[in-house]
Amino acid sequence: MTDPKGRVLIIAGSDSGGGAGIQADIKTCAAFGAYAMTAVTAVTAQNTLGVHAVEMMPAKLVRAQIEACLSDIGADVVKIGMLGTKAIIETVAEAVDELDAFVILDPVAVATSGDPLLEDDAMGALRDVLLPLADLVTPNVPEAELLTGLKITDVDDLTKAGDALLERGVYAALMKGGHLDSKSIVDVLVSAEGANMMSGPRIRTRHTHGTGCTLASAVAANMALGMDLDEAVMRAREFVFEAIRTAPGFGSTKGHGPLNHGLAIGDEETDDTPPSNNPFAALKGLAN
Repeated sequence: MTDPKGRVLIIAGSDSGGGAGIQADIKTCAAFGAYAMTAVTAVTAQNTLGVHAVEMMPAKLVRAQIEACLSDIGADVVKIGMLGTKAIIETVAEAVDELDAFVILDPVAVATSGDPLLEDDAMGALRDVLLPLADLVTPNVPEAELLTGLKITDVDDLTKAGDALLERGVYAALMKGGHLDSKSIVDVLVSAEGANMMSGPRIRTRHTHGTGCTLASAVAANMALGMDLDEAVMRAREFVFEAIRTAPGFGSTKGHGPLNHGLAIGDEETDDTPPSNNPFAALKGLAN
């Protein structure tokens, strides 16, 4: 990107509960000081217990939202989340193929609650039509298995799946290891330069709703502000860890609660600040 201005166009579905989807994306971009625009692909009725109803937008309305934003404001990064239907996927692919912007694809197929967010005939279009246009793809283990056809049981498998995604045309793949059975969480950033493994402790909590949306949006926000990919990923992981650690505790005890998207990035700690168990670098310098 040349002369990035902090503009992020988010193409995704709405989460009425505010923990994931466009709501989480906007809040994450705002936390980093990036400017978020949206093209809504679906309206969902959901909360921490699950998705209760979904209404997909007409593909032509999704395209109109994208064109309205780009023709006037423009975008440095496009972050793509829930698309839902084959028609919307093909429409979004046509739109991003014409762009001079970094494209991040979070291949949302299933909600944290387990509810499906992608129609049965849409995965092929996501894999074959849209995936090759992405600069970065951010799948979790089930999504990576669907996209590659590979079985993933450990970090080595995660890296192999990342390599398989690169062979499909993406520039880089941030392979998320949260679904692996391990004490720590290992994510792998796979690119032509190799595989960068990033490890962190696993927080045992039910407050994980929207982690994938938040991570991808944090990467998008940081890249739109001019950071390179490695640094943007590192800072995004730090943000998500702290957002999980300080989750507000909202929602049913039987559900998956939202993260704390209200982190004050750049604030200095004081003597009254509660101690943090975050093993990563402190968040207080991220906005500099």
